[in-house]
Amino acid sequence: MKKKFKELIEFIVSHIETDKPLIVILICVVISFTIFTGHKYYQYTKIDPQYCELCHLMKESYKAWRVSSHKNITCQKCHSMSLLSQNKLLLSYIFTGGDSKIKQDHGSIAPWESCKDCHLGEVEQGAITMRKSYGHARHVFMEKIDCSKCHTEDTHNFKPHENLCMKCHKDKGVHGMGMESFACLSCHVYSETGAMPKKQKCVICHKNIPQRAPMGTVDCQNCHKPHGKLQPTAIDCLSNCHTNQQAIGRHDKHMDIACLECHKAHEWRVGQKLAATLCVKCHEYKDPMSFIF
Repeated sequence: MKKKFKELIEFIVSHIETDKPLIVILICVVISFTIFTGHKYYQYTKIDPQYCELCHLMKESYKAWRVSSHKNITCQKCHSMSLLSQNKLLLSYIFTGGDSKIKQDHGSIAPWESCKDCHLGEVEQGAITMRKSYGHARHVFMEKIDCSKCHTEDTHNFKPHENLCMKCHKDKGVHGMGMESFACLSCHVYSETGAMPKKQKCVICHKNIPQRAPMGTVDCQNCHKPHGKLQPTAIDCLSNCHTNQQAIGRHDKHMDIACLECHKAHEWRVGQKLAATLCVKCHEYKDPMSFIF
């Protein structure tokens, strides 16, 4: 046996010495083939979505992915696995078949951890960066809230679910004047200057609000509190802003009349036309200009 093995070794050595160029070429071919095949396999496992079909039923998920905003991102970019996890899964499948008990996180956990890899620098709120976006800065960086808490996953659709805001902001429900059905994001946007809606946002719906009337530059929320008292009263006017009105003009003679009886909302000024029909309900007509002196 030893003699035959020795003869085999001598045979191989003799051929290497005589056919050295051929051996070198053969080795190069084998190495090249190995590299090429390894690269193809790596591309298949890391880039090709069809690789996922080896274990998962992908038809519905694939269809949803193709029409989503992530359609140019391959599955493996978000559903990533470390080399250690891949080998653990492979060995588990070899030895246990489909009965593997190893917990996998590349399906529903890893994708959420991958969000910041792309969206940390830029987020879809008018191309405002996440750090400059007030809402994301407050929720992500200050409150340390995970993306999955707001952006609920509905098969590759990650738009924020507006009703989820109420899980944390329990006292911020909207009520009164037909706004009960409004979702939080109907008014609040993650803008660069803050999440509180400005007047320009309100007048998109409330189109009949005069823009050049007295107090036309005041933000709507100074008077209207959607999460509290939506309709202001005379007490609100006198206690919040107009604290010295009774000392101005003839207001002291009209203190038993609610402010909004004479000063009509969003117009406020009592001109001659309004006074001709309003003031005469209580006394004879007087020029409104005489009221303030």
